[in-house]
Amino acid sequence: MLKKIAFLGLFWFAMLAKAEDGYETLTPAQPVQNPDKIEVIEFFWYGCPHCYHLEPAVAAWLKTKPANVEFIRQPAIFSDLWAKHAKAFFTAEVLGIVEKVHADLFDAIQNKKQKLLTEDELLKFFSDHGVKPDDFRNAYNSFTVDAKMRQAEGMGNRYGITGVPALIVNGKYKVTGTTAKTQDNMFAVTDQLIKQESK
Repeated sequence: MLKKIAFLGLFWFAMLAKAEDGYETLTPAQPVQNPDKIEVIEFFWYGCPHCYHLEPAVAAWLKTKPANVEFIRQPAIFSDLWAKHAKAFFTAEVLGIVEKVHADLFDAIQNKKQKLLTEDELLKFFSDHGVKPDDFRNAYNSFTVDAKMRQAEGMGNRYGITGVPALIVNGKYKVTGTTAKTQDNMFAVTDQLIKQESK
């Protein structure tokens, strides 16, 4: 019994130490897409107010991130609702207009209270951003978007994602508003891990 208590004490001390550092270590570590770069993945959902409020910090960080860092936006899928918004992102990705519509997708869902759940609702949104209806429908119903959706469904479990926003650094570390104490501190912790991984 004493051994068990001692083990639990050490376990919680280890967890606390990780939290004090501002991140959690992923076990096992996950492979990165490009071994020559330090990979940072942002898990998000367009319906998440915390993700929306983090966006200005993401935009500011992207302007100053080191050249050896590869940043990947990754919509999380935890329900059918999240999946519909993920499909909007992947459609934008296939059309090559993520940077053009990403902030506006957040704004439409968070501020304008547009649902953007159906193909027709998204068709109107994309049309308003200069995408031809046929181009939208071809992308939305494409094999590529379908493959990205199937891949995204299992990614949350692989990286131990239980909520968003979350940042994954080089497949090894998870940074959240909870581990970093505040959302504002998430990129400070991420930058420290990038320096550590760059050595």
